[in-house]
Amino acid sequence: MTSETIDHSTLARLVEAHAVRATHIIGQPGGWSVIVKYGMTERPLAATRSREVRLFRKFETLVGYLKDIGISRFDLDAANYDPQGGSTRRTRPDTSAALKRAHAASAHAQWVAEKVQASLSDLRPNVPHEDVMRQAQALINKKRKQHARKASA
Repeated sequence: MTSETIDHSTLARLVEAHAVRATHIIGQPGGWSVIVKYGMTERPLAATRSREVRLFRKFETLVGYLKDIGISRFDLDAANYDPQGGSTRRTRPDTSAALKRAHAASAHAQWVAEKVQASLSDLRPNVPHEDVMRQAQALINKKRKQHARKASA
């Protein structure tokens, strides 16, 4: 991990303050990195989560990012660029589990919504809570008596 990096929010504030003197795009195995010069300091742009130097796999994505943040001029060094270099596929083992949890939560939310809608659409008259509790307690008492009879037989 490189401690001498800048993040997106810092870069946005520097651009807003017109403090960015130069922006360099450097070709890497597998993508492109960004070096930002402000004052007498040069720092690479870091990824938000890992704080590692951010690597853009597609040049078009990088250019769009820079234009959106307000940088339209930059230097390009493609000497070490290798589109096949680096990892060919990003893997995040936690992504599969997170997607499964998200799908399960979505399915549960849909099930709950269907149950609520069915209840709201039910035209039968509402039953007071006390009546429901009396009926439930009567069922519990009946089952206890049946169980007690089987145990004593």
